[in-house]
Amino acid sequence: MYDRRIVRGNTYAQHTLPATAQPDPIEIQRQQEIRRRNVARKRARDQLKTRSPEPIEGRKHIDVQTELYLEELSDRVEEADVDCQTDAFLDRPPTPLFIPAKTGRDIATQIYDGDLFDFDLEVKPILEVLVGKTVEQALLEVMEEEELANLRAQQRAFEELRNAEVVETQRLEEQERRHREEKERRMKQQREVLKKERETADKIAARAFAQSYLADLVPSVFGTLSDNGFFYDPVERDVENGFMPWIMEQVEKQIDKSILGRTMLDAIIRDVVKARAAAYFKLEESQRDAERIAQAAQALLDQELNSDAVEGVDQAEPAAESQPEAVADTGGPVEGEGEEGGGEPDDDE
Repeated sequence: MYDRRIVRGNTYAQHTLPATAQPDPIEIQRQQEIRRRNVARKRARDQLKTRSPEPIEGRKHIDVQTELYLEELSDRVEEADVDCQTDAFLDRPPTPLFIPAKTGRDIATQIYDGDLFDFDLEVKPILEVLVGKTVEQALLEVMEEEELANLRAQQRAFEELRNAEVVETQRLEEQERRHREEKERRMKQQREVLKKERETADKIAARAFAQSYLADLVPSVFGTLSDNGFFYDPVERDVENGFMPWIMEQVEKQIDKSILGRTMLDAIIRDVVKARAAAYFKLEESQRDAERIAQAAQALLDQELNSDAVEGVDQAEPAAESQPEAVADTGGPVEGEGEEGGGEPDDDE
């Protein structure tokens, strides 16, 4: 049997620290590092252990027997439902009224007034009993009231005596309590004085030990902290942690605003260009429609002028045969009218 609290073998060579000595911080740090490594090694071993994949959504893993012979495992007790049908109860008929059977013989007797009872004679003993009981009860009540009054007087006297004894007892108990509290307070003060003396002696010893132990530790610690960057310039750290992030944030905001303005301007220019292109397209379509309408009107006008000229020539031939001079005089104006009519489409164009 092994117990690490029991020392085996020679104990002369063992290094034992005094009761007031502090443990070595380097040894404590080394033990913590070993413990941390063991925990990390165990965690890595658990992660490398083969595990079943996670179930898909809607399913879950269950334990399955892998032995050669399977055994049915069930926590439920086997149950069976059995039922039977009984006839319905019939209503109970009402219980008939009980009438006892008649026994004996009926006999009648005639009694006249005054044969069995005389009120004046029979009432005297009853009245005597009632009056006697009433008087006796009244006397008993009076005696009882007197006795109760005597008992109350004795009770008041007893309570006064008892209250006086209780007051005296409380006074003595309070005096004893004050003496006990004073004794406990004096003992507590003495214990506190002794405790403070021991604490003062322990603090003086601990301070002397700490000064001797930390004489070379403080410069090395400050040097290590300075090398690792724990002592820094507050202005430089404030500029790095406060001013630079703020200025970068402001620059990003300005750039975002500029990009937003340019995007809005591009969108506005795009909308204006699209509107102008649509207006120009509509204007061009309207001009084309006007040109088509003018060409159609000119064609119709030319066709009408040609038809009018043909009809005028047909009418002028018979008139020329009958009046040649009049035809010669009116030929110029007809041609002039035709020229004027032909010039109108030019003006329209």
